Amino acid sequence: MSLPQQLRYESDFDQLPHNIPISATIADTEEKKGFIDYFRFVIEVKTKGGSKYLIYRRYREFFNLHQILESRYSSENPEKPSPNTCVLPTLPGKVFIGNKQEIAESRIPELNTYMKRLLGLPTWLLLDEALRMFFYQTDQDSQHQPRALRRLRPPTRKVKTVKPKMDLFSSPRAEAMFDFRGNSEAELNLKRGEVIFLLQRVNADWLEGTVNNQTGIFPQSFVKIIKPLPETETEREGEGPTYSCLRCFLLTPSGVDTRDVCVQEALTIQPTYKELLSRMRNVFKMDDIALNYRDPEGDLIRILDDEDIQLMIKEGRGQQGKVKRPVNQFPWELHVTLVSDFSVYNTEA
Repeated sequence: MSLPQQLRYESDFDQLPHNIPISATIADTEEKKGFIDYFRFVIEVKTKGGSKYLIYRRYREFFNLHQILESRYSSENPEKPSPNTCVLPTLPGKVFIGNKQEIAESRIPELNTYMKRLLGLPTWLLLDEALRMFFYQTDQDSQHQPRALRRLRPPTRKVKTVKPKMDLFSSPRAEAMFDFRGNSEAELNLKRGEVIFLLQRVNADWLEGTVNNQTGIFPQSFVKIIKPLPETETEREGEGPTYSCLRCFLLTPSGVDTRDVCVQEALTIQPTYKELLSRMRNVFKMDDIALNYRDPEGDLIRILDDEDIQLMIKEGRGQQGKVKRPVNQFPWELHVTLVSDFSVYNTEA
């Protein structure tokens, strides 16, 4: 008798290996900022042997796992009759429209219930390779530094206090240049002229700090940094994400709008045409746009597909020694134009 059949008939939990997951809870959601932004779930997994670790999964990975399990074990699959069948839990459906963060947050209770019921199925199913790989902590999982784990923390957190007074001159801090009103309890309210003591960098655009005995996050663009956070130290320890900068230009009859877009992608990455078009539409809040790059002669070349992206990157790398850029900036730039505007191209023979 095979081991799965033996476990099915005996229902003997003690026969399972110690590294089998027995419970999983979503601790937080994290936004992955790339050429296509998405949210993933930070999941705390507990094993039969008592160990705990964190894994990071997107909704589509839940969806792919569920499809595999349905094809193998669903009692409603008449094409593959098998003695090893069971009623699988219901996975929350796909959502195609809406704010990505709100969608991710709203899915947490349903996905927690799904994982609880999934790991409560007959013990022989817990040995399935696809299920074990979903809950397995990969090297990438283990090396990622979690940011908040909000759902594993108590609802309140201790506010950082600065003492004695001499610390006022050594602590990282910033001065509010404009008034800022937070949109939630997690965000600070700032008044122009206030000094905020910095705790950590949240992402490329937001900081966490304390002011008036309140701790929260706020946009960096609203403050002037007096003493910066020790960013070099956090980069060495791998505590925060590394950002790359993409310079892009919107060319319109009324002028040029220059933007520096931060993404969590390596400088060596080759994005797809679809990814870049989607990101530029989001950056400039326009749909009818075309992507372009400048060739070595300075003429604009319209990008139509992934092969054009390859050519743009190749020519950009060839110009690296001629153009001075920050070390974290891509060696190529995007020039965004209106789809109907052909006046920007050099059409002379």
